[in-house]
Amino acid sequence: MESFSPSPARLAYIDATAGIAGDMLLAALIDAGADLDGVQRVLDALVPGSVRFVRSAVDRGGQRAVKIDVEVLVEDPPHRTWASIRELLERSRGDASVPERTIDLALTVFGRLAEAEGATHGVPADEVHFHEVGALDSLADVIGACEAWRQLGITEGAGSVIAVGSGRIRAAHGDIPVPVPAVARLALGWPTVAGELLPPRGHAPAHSHDHGHSHPHDHSHDHPVEVPDSDAALPAHAQGGPHEHGGRRVPAGVAPGIGELATPTGVALLRGLASTAGPQPSLVTEALGVGAGTKDTPGRPNVVRVLVGRVPDRTAPGTGPASGNGDAHDTPAAALQLEANVDDLDPRLWPGVVDELLESGALDAWLTPIIMKRGRPAVTIHALVRDGAEAATAALIMDRTGTLGVRMHRVDRLIRTREFTEVEVQGQRISVKIARDAEGSVVRREPEFRDVIAAARVLGVSERAMLDLAKESAAGLTDPSS
Repeated sequence: MESFSPSPARLAYIDATAGIAGDMLLAALIDAGADLDGVQRVLDALVPGSVRFVRSAVDRGGQRAVKIDVEVLVEDPPHRTWASIRELLERSRGDASVPERTIDLALTVFGRLAEAEGATHGVPADEVHFHEVGALDSLADVIGACEAWRQLGITEGAGSVIAVGSGRIRAAHGDIPVPVPAVARLALGWPTVAGELLPPRGHAPAHSHDHGHSHPHDHSHDHPVEVPDSDAALPAHAQGGPHEHGGRRVPAGVAPGIGELATPTGVALLRGLASTAGPQPSLVTEALGVGAGTKDTPGRPNVVRVLVGRVPDRTAPGTGPASGNGDAHDTPAAALQLEANVDDLDPRLWPGVVDELLESGALDAWLTPIIMKRGRPAVTIHALVRDGAEAATAALIMDRTGTLGVRMHRVDRLIRTREFTEVEVQGQRISVKIARDAEGSVVRREPEFRDVIAAARVLGVSERAMLDLAKESAAGLTDPSS
C-alpha cells in the first residue's frame, strides 16, 4: 500500500506588489496550468459568440509572462447592472457547461464590486451600472479568472500587499485620484502601498541583461551605480518642487504620481478569492503563473504572480515533535486541553477561529454552546494541543476571542492507530484515513473531507456525490497486512 501524507488545502498566493488587474490575474492562473479552452467554453455558455480569449507570450521588465487579450466579437456591448449580471449567473445554474463553483465565486466578486461602486456613487448596489465591468472584456476577465481558479482546485487564497499607484487619472467622471474611489473602498481592511519606483541603490549588477530584447544604449553595467545622497538625483516630481507634467505646471508638493496600478476588477477578484493578507504563508509550491499587464514599465515588471501548492501538513509522520505512545500519524496519547467561555464574539467569526487553531498545530479544536450566568448564551472554545504548545495556543485564543483567561488540564487518550493511503477518483487524488484496532485489523476507511471538497470543485459535482464516489473507492482497498 502506498503511504500518503494528506494536505489540508490547495492554496494560491496572489502577488500583487506591482499592482493587479483582471486580465493579469487571469493570465497568471492560465500560466499556472488552467485550461484556457475550458475557460472559453464557460464564457461561450454565458455570453455566446461575444468574446474570444487570445494568449501570447510577452516580456515585462526582463521577465517572461503570459498575456491574455479579450477580443470583443459584438459591436456596442450593453452596460449591465449588478442585478442583470446576478440574474445572468443565477440563470446558468444547472447548465453543465457552467460549474456551480465558478458561479459562486463570480457572484462574490461582482457583489463586492457592486457594493463598492454603489457606496462611491450613493446608489443601491442593484442599480449600479458597471461602466467598466459591464463591458464584455471585463466581464470575461472576472468569469475567466473564477473558472481558472476552480480548474486549479484551489480551496484557499491569500494575497500580498496591493500596489495601488498614485497621482490622478482621467476617467468617465473626470479627473479622479489614485487609487480610484472604487479601489479605495474595495481595499478597506487590506494592506496597500502606492508602489512608487525606488531610485537605483547599491552595487552594479554583474549580469548583462541579455533578455532577448535590444536597448538603444550600452547596457553592460561595467560602471558602479551612484547612490544619490540628496533628492537632486531623483525624478523632478519626486523632489516635491514645482515641475512640468503633461505640458502643465504642477505646484510644489502635488506629485502626479505613477498612475493606476490596481483596477477595480483586479482588486475585487483578489478580495473575492483571497481571505488573508500578508507575506506568503507556508506553502509547498507546485505551480507558478506570471500574468502580464498591457504596459511595459521600465524598471518595473508589470506582472501579477500566482503561486499554487499544498499547505505543509504539520501532523504528517516525521513533521511533528517526538512523543511517546503515539501512532503512525504522530498523535500523542497524552495532551493538554485548553478552554475558555466567550459570550460576546460575533458568531460569524467562530469558524475562522477554529480554523486558525488547527492551522497553528492544535490536534483538535471545537465549540460547545453553553448558558452562562444570568441566562446569557455563550460558547466554550476548546483546543487540544501537545505539551509545549499551550502558551502559544492560549495567547492565540485570547487574541482572537477577547477572552481574559484560558483554563487548561491534562488529558490521557486511548487512540486507535491510523495511517494514510490514497485513491484516485476520476483523475483526482483523495487521501483515505485507515484506522486499526488493537489487533491491527482495519476497522474504518474514511476519505479526508478536505480532499473531497477540492475534488468536487475541480470536477464540478456536489460534495455529497464526490464523497460517495470516494467511499466506494476506499471500500475497495486491499489490506497488505492481511
